[in-house]
Amino acid sequence: MSLSTALRASMAAALIAAASLLGVVPESALAQATDAASAPVAQAQAAPAPPPMSAVTEEAVENPFGLRGSWASSDWVKRSTLIILVIMSMASWYVIFVKLFEQRAMLKSGREGSETFWKAASIKAGVIALEEGTASRFIAEQGIKASEHHEGTMVEVIDKHTWIGMSIERAVGNVQSRLSSGLALLATVGSTAPFIGLFGTTWGIYEALVKIGLSGQASIDKVAGPVGAALILTAFGLAVAVPAVIGYNWLVRRNKAILDQTRAFAGDLQNVLLSGKR
Repeated sequence: MSLSTALRASMAAALIAAASLLGVVPESALAQATDAASAPVAQAQAAPAPPPMSAVTEEAVENPFGLRGSWASSDWVKRSTLIILVIMSMASWYVIFVKLFEQRAMLKSGREGSETFWKAASIKAGVIALEEGTASRFIAEQGIKASEHHEGTMVEVIDKHTWIGMSIERAVGNVQSRLSSGLALLATVGSTAPFIGLFGTTWGIYEALVKIGLSGQASIDKVAGPVGAALILTAFGLAVAVPAVIGYNWLVRRNKAILDQTRAFAGDLQNVLLSGKR
């Protein structure tokens, strides 16, 4: 009940009470007026309360042109393209992590090996102090072998300086080949993954346009959905290629630092061997 209705009802009740005290209004009129004044109050009290408003719920609509929907509706060409991209991505990430740990181990062993090797009393003692399987130990062993087996062999016609230098440089080349292994895969993935994804997109657009042409309906909902679903393969190809390119450039820069450290060690070793130090 509103405030104005209650006010009018109370005023009417007060006037009727005053009139009844003065005896101006007859009893029948007094009863009718009393009923009329109390009627709005009774109606307001008897009025049912409005029903509570129901909460608005949003129904989630599954996208038929998302990755899951595209896979379910794809043919063997698009599925094969997606599988190839997944394999390329896994291979590139594997190479990145393996080479990263390998480079970190080589940098650590190169720093520690140089400090240990040059503090030894002789080259042979320094080689024994180096860790097995490291690049420094491999180069040192090849240099010692070249200096010891030069005389009395077929390579005796080559002067000792050239022979030791060739042996150490060949050992450095083997270390460089080891560092470069796997980088060709990253370069291949980075250069071909976008085009593989583009091939899948082109095939998907062709397939969508053929279906639209056969159905005879060229509305926006018939065109945008299939074409947008086909573009997923292009985006996936870029997602595979970008980490491979970044990882390739990063590993090449780290390889350069390792090779500079290795060549410095090899040059010092060559000079010591040519001096006759054993």
